[in-house]
Amino acid sequence: MNLDPSYRFDASIIVISFNTQELLRECIESTLAECARLPKGVTAEVLVVDNASRDGSAEMVEREFPASAMPVRLFRSEVNLGFGAANNLAMEAAAGRYLVLLNSDAFFHAGALQLAMQHMDASPDVGVGGARQVSRDGGWQPSARRFPSILRDALVMTGLSSRYPRSKIFGAPQRTWADPNQPAEVDWVPGAFAILRREALAKAGLFDPAFFFYSEEVDLCRRIKAAGYRVFYWPDIVVTHIGGESGRKAKPLLFSETGAQIVEWRMRSTLLYYRKHHGAQAWLARGLEEGYCTLRRLRNRLSRDPARRERAKEFALLVKLMRQAWAETDGGRVSPPRPW
Repeated sequence: MNLDPSYRFDASIIVISFNTQELLRECIESTLAECARLPKGVTAEVLVVDNASRDGSAEMVEREFPASAMPVRLFRSEVNLGFGAANNLAMEAAAGRYLVLLNSDAFFHAGALQLAMQHMDASPDVGVGGARQVSRDGGWQPSARRFPSILRDALVMTGLSSRYPRSKIFGAPQRTWADPNQPAEVDWVPGAFAILRREALAKAGLFDPAFFFYSEEVDLCRRIKAAGYRVFYWPDIVVTHIGGESGRKAKPLLFSETGAQIVEWRMRSTLLYYRKHHGAQAWLARGLEEGYCTLRRLRNRLSRDPARRERAKEFALLVKLMRQAWAETDGGRVSPPRPW
């Protein structure tokens, strides 16, 4: 990466767009309003990467934001690059001393951007900073997490993590036991908002493009920590994130083409992550998911309840998808060609 100290901006805010035109408009408007609140002499730019949207998102940016007070730069990709590779495209072109990742369905609360830069200025050993993420109604979303492990994955999969969120053991995966009002050093923070130090990226590298969707920010935070930097959660930086809100209200439609595709993407990324960072534990990750789903399928198929027998079909499909993901990634050794 270019580490020329003569940056043109204090922050480069990077937004990835994929068929979210209305939310993207709201995100850019909110971001420009936040940039306008910055103190005199503190500057920012907005970089939008459109991942081959089919809903007119790119055309909307060109039409509605060409003459905004803050620079808005649009990058149009002819294919869906995925989250990590699209961010890499903007990072290479960014002219800010800090790089700020912001989902197209995420919005700054007043003063959040300035606070993020102030925290990073005061903590030169922090490579990645995260915010308190909240839903539209203000409800807290898990914003500071632990790295995946076979045990932590099992706690989430079996529901023990959500059943006993205040337990330091069962609530470990998403640190639900911790006081969200307290800043803390953590393993990783979600990519819906993150502020990144260029020097940390220069040592650790950018996003690994092998991760098309899911696990990319986990992998990046792990590499940044390995490079000697800390990952920190700051609760006074507040960002509304709609994705977490909608995810709580709507279960994935597993039997739809889109639903099954997203589940398989998650499984591919899980295998790629475990193979990259834990070697043969990729086998355990596969065995955990297949074994759990097989047991649940057998239990539900014996029921007289039609709803439970339908659930048995869902678990059978999950087993099939994991086997497909294993074959397509050669057990987590290779990433299928993009776009997935």
